Amino acid sequence: EATVEQFIDLADEYLAAAHSLLSLGSRRSSASSAPARLCAIHAVEMYLNAFLVFHGVSHKQVRGLQHDLAQRTAIATEKGLRLRIKTQAHLLRIHDQRDYLVVRYAPDQVGGLSELNRMFATLTEIGTKVRIALPKHPQNHRSPSAISGKSTEPCNFDRGQPVGFE
Repeated sequence: EATVEQFIDLADEYLAAAHSLLSLGSRRSSASSAPARLCAIHAVEMYLNAFLVFHGVSHKQVRGLQHDLAQRTAIATEKGLRLRIKTQAHLLRIHDQRDYLVVRYAPDQVGGLSELNRMFATLTEIGTKVRIALPKHPQNHRSPSAISGKSTEPCNFDRGQPVGFE
């Protein structure tokens, strides 16, 4: 079964792919953002999986969540991951609007999804906070801020205590 480090590595790859695909999209077609959105959503899912497994959620339970970001977020916040209210609301919106299915199967509906800036802000926050929450993760991996080009603030983490920006 995948280790926490393997989840982080995979999330990092999806994050890099999302940024690469975003630069290839056309501003004339909202459907051209679908591949970047799909990779961004999947990166969020992988970062949350890493956090959950690190905090003792079994692989079977994680798999049972399927692609439900609302449940993953709820469990992660119960386990101490502190996200901004906007980010939590966005994750619920992604779930409620079924973004994961829309970007895969309904290109005609992609234009009604949340702004790409909001999607990438959510991805950056989750990637950063999960990485900070995993102190044993090797530091030689790319950080979400390095991939996205945005700076992030450090925060303190004590296993069992909430994680977040102060």
